[in-house]
Amino acid sequence: MVKQLSIFLLAITTILSSCATYSDEDKKTFDTKIQQYIKKNKLDLEYSPSGLYYRIIEEGEGDYILYNDLVAFEYTGTLLDGTQFDKSEGAVEFKVNQLIAAWKETMSMLKKGGKAEIIAPPQLGYGDKELDDIPPNSILHFEIEVKSVK
Repeated sequence: MVKQLSIFLLAITTILSSCATYSDEDKKTFDTKIQQYIKKNKLDLEYSPSGLYYRIIEEGEGDYILYNDLVAFEYTGTLLDGTQFDKSEGAVEFKVNQLIAAWKETMSMLKKGGKAEIIAPPQLGYGDKELDDIPPNSILHFEIEVKSVK
């Protein structure tokens, strides 16, 4: 899907360019919104010091995914208001080091066949960049399934 490719290529640009710097107050505001969303939707997610909320549904089998691995995965991405901004049509393939920070962190906890649900604050997603259907400073909710690792 062209839209998916554009989002991930823009993610690379976002990572390589200067990202927004968020104050501790901004990060606390994002965290409060995420916690309210988790409570409202009765989700059972763990918290990472980076600000990522995650649930490893299935760890998968084999070796853990590494930063330079080429990973094929399927995913769905939504905003906290429920708006779906992207969904893979079959597996898409990227090197882990090309992904947004939230995905890099998540991939390091998974193996081939692994599944995860994550909620990423803007500093781990696309920051203050506007991408297609994703407004600046968006909190992103993803469901991910790893299909293969090379």
